[in-house]
Amino acid sequence: MLILLPPSEGKTPPSRGRPVDLDSLTRPHLHEARSRALEALAHVSSAPDAVHRLGVGASLSEEVARNTALTSAPAGPAARVYTGVLYEAAGLARLTGTARRRATSSVRIVSALWGVLSPADRIPAYRLSMTVSLPGIGGLAPFWARAFGERITDADPGVVIDCRSGPYIPAWRPPSDMAWLTVRVVQETDGVRRVVSHHAKHTRGVLTRHLLTRKDAPPRTGRAVLRAAEELVGTALSEASLTPATTGPDVLELVVRSDGAH
Repeated sequence: MLILLPPSEGKTPPSRGRPVDLDSLTRPHLHEARSRALEALAHVSSAPDAVHRLGVGASLSEEVARNTALTSAPAGPAARVYTGVLYEAAGLARLTGTARRRATSSVRIVSALWGVLSPADRIPAYRLSMTVSLPGIGGLAPFWARAFGERITDADPGVVIDCRSGPYIPAWRPPSDMAWLTVRVVQETDGVRRVVSHHAKHTRGVLTRHLLTRKDAPPRTGRAVLRAAEELVGTALSEASLTPATTGPDVLELVVRSDGAH
């Protein structure tokens, strides 16, 4: 399996540690693309209107200023730097043994700045969204799509479990011969199902952790992913279903419990 995650807006800056080493990151052939993105981001972040150009509020000006010195800032494992709702539920930084090795090989984070990361890759905290356009690069999703090519991992994962949010999906789409499903999380109230952002992030994190920590072998088909998700029915979920698609990804729909239990 290959689990695709988005980065989180919330990040915890490492307090110490050597700076990022681009050659040590997953997919080192992306070194040139990463260098270009770092340089362009530092240039934009030093401009007087940097906050506006990066599409963030004035309250984040300190984080934007940090972008100007990322190559010398302390770096730490991505699993610890990303600290949003999804990552808290997935608990990647707390994994040990087989689950940790499984995460290192099977989880990939699609990033606007780094392209793609494993949870073990060491990075500094930064501020950049995939919706931003950088000078000399343009839109970041097409930029990374060109850099990635057809694959972002050498191994055949069997199935791609896509937990990314919308802006990150165009950066890489699995080849047509690869099983691909996207995770849709809904809550049902009075017979009406609707997406709730907080629940969606949390539940994708819960699913990620379950797939990494369960005793059975990682799933390699959409049906096997569904069976694994159904193991959460009665605790985090009230229902799970898989809807095949004629084009694009199949849809794994997870219905969270209306009583708020996780």
